[in-house]
Amino acid sequence: MRSSEFEALLDVSARVGADPALVQAAGGNTSIKEGGTLWIKASGLWLMQARQRDVMVPVALDALLDALERDDPSTEKAQDFVIRDRNPSRLRPSIETTVHALMPQKVVIHVHCVETIATAVQVNGETIAASRLAGIPHVFVPYARPGLPLAKAIAARIRPDTSVLILGNHGLAVAAETVAEAEILLAEVSQRLALPRRRAPDADLSALSRLAVGSQSALPEENALHDVATDLASCRVAAGGSLYPDHVIFLGRGSFVVAPGDTAASIEEQYRAEGATVPPAVLFPGKGVLVSKEITAGALAMARCLSDVLARIGEGARLRYLTDAENAELLGWDAEKYRQELNRAGKTLQ
Repeated sequence: MRSSEFEALLDVSARVGADPALVQAAGGNTSIKEGGTLWIKASGLWLMQARQRDVMVPVALDALLDALERDDPSTEKAQDFVIRDRNPSRLRPSIETTVHALMPQKVVIHVHCVETIATAVQVNGETIAASRLAGIPHVFVPYARPGLPLAKAIAARIRPDTSVLILGNHGLAVAAETVAEAEILLAEVSQRLALPRRRAPDADLSALSRLAVGSQSALPEENALHDVATDLASCRVAAGGSLYPDHVIFLGRGSFVVAPGDTAASIEEQYRAEGATVPPAVLFPGKGVLVSKEITAGALAMARCLSDVLARIGEGARLRYLTDAENAELLGWDAEKYRQELNRAGKTLQ
């Protein structure tokens, strides 16, 4: 029988997961510690479906923490610590299980809040966060690959009273002793970090339709996706590279910004001639975005996230892009290959 707090966590997970300003696609995760068990969202599943299907995985908390103390490499995936007889769906624990385990509070909510990311990708993000979160025990953790490297970076900085983690080039984690307190803290931190959003010009749908002729690309159903291309300040930032891990996982390295004279068909022909994968989304500066007719729900959600994040970054802000090595590390990492496979498996559920 599940506790009332466990049930409350499922409710919050579904609410948070349905808010694209907090969670996109299979990103983000929640957890609760009960009776020596860490219940955490499964890798590759969507938080918004927490009330529709089994999404939580039971992990032996003490054994995982002991292994972390020993620097045991098996903690990277945390699969060895799953309580198998309580995991009938054979789910795989989140790639960030170790992060949740390290935070001593009972409840942890980790999100890819667009307000937080817009700050966390800036070179002076730590200073901005410190000024906006005065009075809240928080720590800024410079970028580290999600999973064990991130857990180690957190362990090196976390203090006994830390209840908020601002994760450089990544997102936000909040922790509390009750689900209600964690949800309140999440709302407060997100509100304090909120930045004004630039208004983007409308997309040129007629021009985009012409540019899609003869290709496997189409107009996205959601108009907000166009903002990253019609707002030229956002488009310039997008052209600079990747800013956070889930962009790389779902959309690939960086963003493809179309050169003058190119069409969707000419771009596809070029990529196929090189034996490369055609980008799921392409940006036509000043006009808007075209997406692959085969784009997954996960990639669509991350394309929306890109518009939401970049519109909140002020012109002239100094940004910390992921390096070539960090991009390659994400794309070659086994845990993320698993998420990529789930993402490709269907458009509605990863």
